Amino acid sequence: MTLRALALDFGDTLAVPGPGPDGHTVLEVLRRMPGTDVPDTFVAAFEHVHRITREGDRVRDTHTAFADEIRHAAALCGARVPHPEAVVEPVFEHIPDSRVIRRAAEALRRIRDRRDLVCVLACDTQRPESVRRRTLAEAGIEACFDAVVLSSTIGLRKPNPQFYAEVERACGNIAREQIMFVGNTPTKDATAPHVYGMQAVLIAPTGRPTGLAEAIGVIDHFADLPDYLDRAAAGEADPGGVRPECPPRAPR
Repeated sequence: MTLRALALDFGDTLAVPGPGPDGHTVLEVLRRMPGTDVPDTFVAAFEHVHRITREGDRVRDTHTAFADEIRHAAALCGARVPHPEAVVEPVFEHIPDSRVIRRAAEALRRIRDRRDLVCVLACDTQRPESVRRRTLAEAGIEACFDAVVLSSTIGLRKPNPQFYAEVERACGNIAREQIMFVGNTPTKDATAPHVYGMQAVLIAPTGRPTGLAEAIGVIDHFADLPDYLDRAAAGEADPGGVRPECPPRAPR
């Protein structure tokens, strides 16, 4: 089966996940913003709103905008926050983002150097695109991506089928059967994209999970992906039924 695009998860695939926002951090940032008046009770209000919002999003496979969480928490405690949307980027600039794994970054650059593939970052994250792109740039891999699909931008989370539809659109004029999704979560990064019609490879250091479709490939670490693709293309290994055929990237 021809492979023309890769869709890559981020946390625990390319990077070690960073911390999420907490009420104290959001309060600190809010008090620096002009025109705000935020009481100490905002901390508890935010923690409550953030918890129930994320629980609801996981059930519905949606992603509520972070600005809406701030707006709701402010209403609960009587805070004045004139422009919640303007707070989002400063909050996530204040919180360390995920740390890109060096081996994974090297493997990604190796793939991009050797194969003519469209590459899309496709992940669930609370961070805005500007912050995530900055993280990619600092790790030297932003140029490896042709597009970025984030739950925080589209308002949907994996395994919502529309998330994969957004990934397919981001790949351009490429059939879903020619897109390979790679990630570490069986349901979100392997089974759901496979059901959607994409190829899939699961990163599973402990081995193939019970019940995973045989058509889904399994590797130990993202750093193994270049060799996996080489073996699959050459027919020298059985990567769960996936046989990508990728010509080398043309010299520039």
